[in-house]
Amino acid sequence: MTKWYIALALGMLTAVPGWASTEGGSTLDLTSHWVGYAALAIFSVAYLFVILEEKIHMRKSKPVLAAAGLIWILIAIVYNTHDMPHSVEGAIRHNFLEYAELFFFLLVAMTYINAMLERGVFDELRDWLVKKGFSYKALFWLTGILAFFISPIADNLTTALIMCAVVLAVGQGQPGFVSLACINIVVGANAGGAFSPFGDITTLMVWQKGIIDFGEFFVLFVPSVVNFLLPALIMQFFIPAGQPEQVENTEKSLKYGGLQIVGLFLLTIVTAVCFHNFLHIPPVFGMMTGLAYLKFYGYFLRLKSKTWVKNSDEPTADLADPYNFDVFGKIALAEWDTLFFFYGVILAVGGLGFIGYLGMSSEFIYGELGATNANILVGIMSAIVDNIPVMFAVLTMNPDMSHFQWLLVTMTAGVGGSLLSIGSAAGVALMGQARGQYTFFGHLKWTPVIALGYGASIWVHFLVNG
Repeated sequence: MTKWYIALALGMLTAVPGWASTEGGSTLDLTSHWVGYAALAIFSVAYLFVILEEKIHMRKSKPVLAAAGLIWILIAIVYNTHDMPHSVEGAIRHNFLEYAELFFFLLVAMTYINAMLERGVFDELRDWLVKKGFSYKALFWLTGILAFFISPIADNLTTALIMCAVVLAVGQGQPGFVSLACINIVVGANAGGAFSPFGDITTLMVWQKGIIDFGEFFVLFVPSVVNFLLPALIMQFFIPAGQPEQVENTEKSLKYGGLQIVGLFLLTIVTAVCFHNFLHIPPVFGMMTGLAYLKFYGYFLRLKSKTWVKNSDEPTADLADPYNFDVFGKIALAEWDTLFFFYGVILAVGGLGFIGYLGMSSEFIYGELGATNANILVGIMSAIVDNIPVMFAVLTMNPDMSHFQWLLVTMTAGVGGSLLSIGSAAGVALMGQARGQYTFFGHLKWTPVIALGYGASIWVHFLVNG
């Protein structure tokens, strides 16, 4: 990573202002212009605020939203002085369209996840695991394996939060178990998300870009298994013996319609895949069609709700109504801060690319270091900087490399975040959920073991897919 920054700095000092040609027309090379330096400074300061989110309690979307606006304002000022306003307009529309596809795709997925949470689908899974009376070691493996296999359908963040709830419920008084189990969940969720277009934002971006087809992601399954399995095999020897006390819970968590909504979500995924593979329509349109499935089912539940309230003699029947369901309430509960964060990142990084920095960086890290070294470096960078801007930068660079290498960078960007607790949304969320038990330094102690899995997964990818 140090070489990358050095190359970027040298490029800024030696680049000569000039003209370049893009699909949108002629553009200015601003890499050595004061606007370029200012844009880099603005983005760096904004991302510093993102990193310090937990300390300063400022939502991460705020600084990047401001940074995106300021960067494009500076670019527009220069282009207007050169009488080239339409070049900026075209570039912004291009970046905004990419964001819009990601936004609506994620909004539908988040709405379904919130609906399943409200219907108690994941609570039912948690209660089942708690009641079974598994040992600590068995729970370590079960929560890790479930995280690995649920994250390709849900996302790695939601999956990690669900599994952490199980660990916290059964691991009271065993902080050592909670710490190791949370590390295992983060690694499992990130590894599971790497072989599915739905498992991580980075894989979703690559799929929507059309670089890798839906079915091709699954060739990363075996390397992803190795990435999860190798650290888990080592960590299991440090799990405390015994089993937690069973907790009796007589109330049923699963509400009416929970399993039906799971089925509709799977049908929505199938619709998105079919739209993309057979009709050659962007998958986001399939997801929006799938939102209609949930809305119609929500209408059916509202009809049953009205009948329930009408036939009940209880004054508080509406509170106990098992059919009470509001689709728009689930949309309102979407992770809006995350969605706006993606907007800021995509527009800000797009601005840096329009200035010319991403092309300069691509020439060095992919031209000088080679595709394999560059893609391994991308995974390591994603452990320090969030993998979203790193992957979007790679997609914007669009380096000329083989399909095998695109699969490699898709995997490394996804699983590289497991190296540090701050390297993925799953890790950051679990530090808050299991505060004091799962910590940055607790995770850091196992980074060499996780790095072993990271290196082994790359080797297996070459062995199996090379």
